[in-house]
Amino acid sequence: MTAAGMITAGATAPGAAAAEEPRIDLKVLVVDNGDSPVKAVTAQLRSTGVPYTTVDLNDSGRPRITESFLSDTVSGRPRAKYQGVVLPNEAPFGAGSAEQTALETYERTYGIPQVDAYTWAHPRVGLDYTSEGGWAGTLDGREASVTAAGKAGRFGYLQGAFRFEDNAPDVQESYGYVARPRAGFTSYVDIPVPGGTGRGSLVGEYAHDGRRELVVTFAYNNNQQQFRLLARGIVEWLTQGVHLGQTRNSFAVHVDDVFAPDSRWDTERNCTPGDFDCAGGDGEGTTPIRMTADDAAYAARWQREHGFTMDMVYNAGSGEEWKAEHGGTDALTDRLLADEAQYRWVNHTYTHPFLGCVQDTSSVPWSCAKNADGSVKYTSRAEIAAQIRDNHNWAVGKGLPVDRAELVTGEHSGLKTLPQQPADNPNLSRALADTGVKWIASDNSREPEQRAIGNALTVPRHPMNVYYNVGTAAEMADEYNWIYTSRGDGGSGVCEDNPTSTCLDEPLDTTTGYAEHIVPQEARTALGHALAGDPRPHYAHQSNLAEDRLLYPVMEKVLADYRSLFADSTPLENPRHSAIGTEVQRRAAWQTALANGRVTAYRIGTTVTVTAPSGTQIPVTAPEGTKKQLLLGTTAFGTPYAGSRSAWTGPAALSSALTLKLP
Repeated sequence: MTAAGMITAGATAPGAAAAEEPRIDLKVLVVDNGDSPVKAVTAQLRSTGVPYTTVDLNDSGRPRITESFLSDTVSGRPRAKYQGVVLPNEAPFGAGSAEQTALETYERTYGIPQVDAYTWAHPRVGLDYTSEGGWAGTLDGREASVTAAGKAGRFGYLQGAFRFEDNAPDVQESYGYVARPRAGFTSYVDIPVPGGTGRGSLVGEYAHDGRRELVVTFAYNNNQQQFRLLARGIVEWLTQGVHLGQTRNSFAVHVDDVFAPDSRWDTERNCTPGDFDCAGGDGEGTTPIRMTADDAAYAARWQREHGFTMDMVYNAGSGEEWKAEHGGTDALTDRLLADEAQYRWVNHTYTHPFLGCVQDTSSVPWSCAKNADGSVKYTSRAEIAAQIRDNHNWAVGKGLPVDRAELVTGEHSGLKTLPQQPADNPNLSRALADTGVKWIASDNSREPEQRAIGNALTVPRHPMNVYYNVGTAAEMADEYNWIYTSRGDGGSGVCEDNPTSTCLDEPLDTTTGYAEHIVPQEARTALGHALAGDPRPHYAHQSNLAEDRLLYPVMEKVLADYRSLFADSTPLENPRHSAIGTEVQRRAAWQTALANGRVTAYRIGTTVTVTAPSGTQIPVTAPEGTKKQLLLGTTAFGTPYAGSRSAWTGPAALSSALTLKLP
């Protein structure tokens, strides 16, 4: 047994020399029966960047599991083609069948771990029947804990206790079997036996017959928080802590429209005065929403107290206009500039114009204006570049730590806007090149995939359901009710007409609805992105830091919930715009390399070797103490996270392959 947990000593293919270390390819075999637990584990493998091969049990033409499918020899050395196996249950091919026997022999020969994605409690998986002091039933709302063995092993990145989700009291969300371990079984996650005594396992390792199985006895899907919490540990156990791919949890929040005022929702008209589609409301006489100096001081203090940095996405020209209209002074700008080093700053254009087609607002919805020849009339290259350049130069003149390569356009304009503008403004890519922009924000709800805009790449952002045009909790609940209640309940009925939406059972109380319904729901959504290893940032608006300061309760709950769930070894990272864009870019390139079969990775004893296309950054996770081989000597590999070390890396200078030395 090596320090990393891989059984290799004496593990050789039949007929091979006893002293020869086998080659273990860094790839996982997934046997899929179509059920959600296998789909969830597969999704975690993919998002982490672990290569895998799927055998679909519902495909009559699938390959058969045989000795030659699982192993062979390379240059005379025995090779195990898979470092781990994911099964829907302990014996999907049937106990004693030829395929099941071949798989079990393979696992025994090469020390390959097996995950039983979901099974029931019974002696063949090392557990008593639930009738023997256990229990079976709905787990919704019940608290589980990582055991001492789990914390000492692959689940040590968790704080300890967590609760199964119970989002819909009238719907069964998680069913499970809680059972007492037998000899050879080590529980990693357990709960008190409901209505009984002692504790019973939900996740544990069964070592028997020269094999090891991770036995999971509760049902789940990829979106449920309880799975998202355990997913990292399942993959680390499956791969014995050595695998391609890495995942780190992160949370970034962009605050758009800084220095600018935002329009206010009209609770009588159910629209935003000043918008062209708000009948009878031109915005005159309404009070816009804009941060004050006190709000800015609070923001800086809040960041220090919570150990979190917001990205201030600023419109300097809009701030200058406000200043000119209010006596030539602006205490908000003065306060933000005094604390400028405490924030990250991102260019949002000088005055926040729409940078796509010229909008014809003579009808609702608006349309793109046309030139005399019938072609679409677009904002010019010069105007786009001026908006970007003027905003950047203002920031440089004020000493703001701003990166020229980062940009968020107003309303993500310039990019295609369906249905009115189905293509990007053709002048946008050239203006980005003129101004040195490499990372331009897009709306993840419209375009979740990164794409190129000339030489720049998009950075998809998650919109937060904390609206730009509200300053108070009552306004927020009122607008939410308009969108999410039926016509019969006084709402717009949009939720009834949209097949992807649902209506509230009844309108929210405008006094309590924000705190009691919207905050927990929005925080759960944002935390879910973080737990899924999704690096994409979230965005709200400066109005949400003003008046009732609506954004803070959401961020506070995300941070507090995360820190209550994870150990200090697994911090919630807080990357900036360009770093997020780079991460998304690397992940896409890595998935392409895997899909094209251009990655080879294997382990022989304590040496890991990886080859990939030239210039490809390779994600790797390995145990503490791992060294990267250089031309002369070694250096420490990666940086610590969640009890392991990981990094995007490449071959050492003058080398064609990445070589790591495990402890």
